[in-house]
Amino acid sequence: MSAVAPVTLDVSGTAGIPFTRLFRVELRKAVDTRAGRWLVGVTVGFALVAETIFLWVVVAQDEAASYGDFVAASAFVCSILLPVLGIMLVTSEWSQRTAMTTFSLEPRRMRIVMAKMLAGMALTGFVIVFALVVGLVCNLLYGVMQGPIDWTFGWTGFLGFLITQTFAMLGGFALACLLLNTPAAIVVFFVYKWVLPGLFALGAALMSWFDHVVDWLDFQTAQNELYDMPLTGSQWAHIVVSGIVWLVIPLLIGLWRIQRAEVK
Repeated sequence: MSAVAPVTLDVSGTAGIPFTRLFRVELRKAVDTRAGRWLVGVTVGFALVAETIFLWVVVAQDEAASYGDFVAASAFVCSILLPVLGIMLVTSEWSQRTAMTTFSLEPRRMRIVMAKMLAGMALTGFVIVFALVVGLVCNLLYGVMQGPIDWTFGWTGFLGFLITQTFAMLGGFALACLLLNTPAAIVVFFVYKWVLPGLFALGAALMSWFDHVVDWLDFQTAQNELYDMPLTGSQWAHIVVSGIVWLVIPLLIGLWRIQRAEVK
């Protein structure tokens, strides 16, 4: 009796998953869970609350306000919650143990990570547009209740707003790739966002030598200069060097870790 040859499935001629499909899937995954929907909803809701409070205060105090001021009110809230969105895009795969399925369907892990990053940037763009529209409405209401409307914002303000919000999301994304754990990434990001600048300022006040170094390390303070473009060469250098330290290096290490991590 002759042996039966084993049956093999040849998939060498099967086309890979298009990157556009990966992007659409990751974008949908970011908002089709209860946590994702709540996070986007809370971000939008807090932005509305911040705008409403700011409008009430400037009208009650009879103070002048411009379109840029109203956008800045929502930008402050968005910069807090957008990093959490970037974190959950990555860590949800590991905390919910879906990474095995995801990386089985698409073994090229870096394509998945890049699709997640683009999905985060797309959601960041949505939040930015929402903040600009709400700021416009509040500025019109301010004009009706208070007097002349000031549309001062400018391209420099818009570019600064766009870049800083994108950096906020990417900062959370980089820490998520590095730690692959939602609570740890959120805690570390908020320490980096709120505690570290204060420590840098304290160190600069107490140590004269550190005062000359802190501008090259404090990425949060360096980003604030983007609202006052054009920048000097030294200001750009501070942004680039501190960005490499706090954004590029953690992201590269995180990508290396995801590429080699054992999926369980």
